[in-house]
Formats: sequence, C-alpha cells, structure tokens
Amino acid sequence: MRNAVIAIAGSSGLIGSALTSALRAADNRVLRLVRRPPSSSDEVFWDPDTGEFDASALRGADAVVNMCGVNVAGKRWSGAFKQSLRDSRIGPTEVLSRAVVESGVPVLVNSSAVGYYGDTRDRVVDESAPAGQGFLAGLCQDWEDATSTAVAAGVRVVKLRTGLVLSPSGGMLAKLKPLFSLGLGARLGNGKQYMPWISLEDEVRAVTFAVEHDDLVGPVNGTGPAPVTNAEFTAALGRALNRPTPMSVPAFALRAVLGELADEGLLGGQRAIPAALERAGFEFHHHTIGEAMAYVTAPKTT
Repeated sequence: MRNAVIAIAGSSGLIGSALTSALRAADNRVLRLVRRPPSSSDEVFWDPDTGEFDASALRGADAVVNMCGVNVAGKRWSGAFKQSLRDSRIGPTEVLSRAVVESGVPVLVNSSAVGYYGDTRDRVVDESAPAGQGFLAGLCQDWEDATSTAVAAGVRVVKLRTGLVLSPSGGMLAKLKPLFSLGLGARLGNGKQYMPWISLEDEVRAVTFAVEHDDLVGPVNGTGPAPVTNAEFTAALGRALNRPTPMSVPAFALRAVLGELADEGLLGGQRAIPAALERAGFEFHHHTIGEAMAYVTAPKTT
C-alpha cells in the first residue's frame, strides 16, 4: 500500500507507533489524532471525552484505524479502573464511527481483543464463535458495538480482535525478559491456559492488510496461526534467552495480588486462530512461537 491517507487514533501506543512508522516508510500519509494542541501538520486535535472533533479533517482519508484504549493490565481492577477501561474504548469509538460516516471514509479498522471469547480452555475458536462470559468479554462486545453507526451506514468495518502482541521492545515482554534473563521465568497457575500471540511485525502487517483487502469485514482475529499454552510460552521464552524455567506461580498467589485480573487476564485464555486472515490470503512472517521468540529476543543492530 502506497500513497494512501490513513488516520490513526492511538498512534502513540505500542501498535500505533509501529503502524505509523511502517505506513510512512511505505510512502503513505498518516494523520495522527491527538488530545493536545497539534504540533505538526500531520496531527489533528480531538477530545473524545467531550465528543469534540471536526470530522471534516478526515475528508479524503482512505481509512481510519482506531487503537484507543487504556492497558487492561495497567493495574489491579478496581471499579473505577474498570470504568476507565470502558470509557477509553467505547466513547472514542462512537465518536470515530460518527466521524467516519460524516466524512465519507470508506474503511474503519477498529481495535478489539480475543477477550471477546472469554476463557475457551482448550477449545479452538475462530471469528464465528460466540461471545464468552466475564468483564473482558462484555467490554469487547460493547467496544465492537460502538462501531454500529459506521456499520449501518455501509462503511467497511473490520473488528480486529488482537491477542498478546510480542514486541522486541515494549509491551508485556519488556517486563518479562529481565525476569527470565535472571532465571525467574515461571508458569502461571497450571500453565494450561492458552495464550493467543502475534508478533508486532505481523500485527502491523495485518492492520495494513485489513485496510487494503475489501473482502475483510467484521470480526478478524489478530493472532498467530499457532496459539500455545502458558507453559509452552514460558518454555519458549526461556529457550530463546537460554535460561531455565522450572518454577510456577500458584493461582492463589496471583489472585491475592491481582484479584479479578488474575482470573480473566492471566489464568484464563483463548485458543483463537486467525481463520479470516488466512482465508483472505494473509501470510504470516512468524508462524510458530519459536519464530516469534527469535524475533523478539534477537540482538539489536545499529
């Protein structure tokens, strides 16, 4: 994709910043939606909390990509924090959905998450699976429903249900790699819960692919083709760092420290596969957890 105009909300996050760089490197123009006074010509001010946004700024854009949302693992889930998780996703998505319609943008790629399916244990799920139970599943349903204005107006809306994004720098692995390097890597609970991962490189490529391919619409799992259990994930990261991983953290200890987040975010999981992407012809660069771990732990080159 070249010479396209793509507007991005959430461009300063892990995925958004990588997507911005990749799009610009491929000679596309990126409009960054920011919540402060713009400091350059490629920035557009919006305030999704109040609904303040001049939709005319999106006229001529080929697509809008929405990556807004407070990190679900940012802290223990208090009632106030759970509300902030909802407020940072649902309201901004509703604002963007209306703006896309008003400005005539043909494509909206909207973040969602595999938490939509709840805890699937060892059951394989693709995009046809129903919503699960729990706070995260409900959050994802409402998050996706916030695109309804655009869907009803005939905009091609892609609901990208992303899994655990593996990055060489940043994200969850930025916290895990130092611990594993010290030999403190450990399984969580019994280690049988599935972790649907995707490399940051493939996630960015999947977003770009979704913008380009008209046959992609509705829910799309942004996950690698081979989800693994937490025990397999732990062992793979240990091998990549050449460190043993014999320990485990008991479930009761995780619950004591993290409360509800432990059950939904760490001890449960989704064996989600990217059926929609693969049907559309998307080719992953990192097919296995071993390939992904090699990518995230490779020495940096200057």
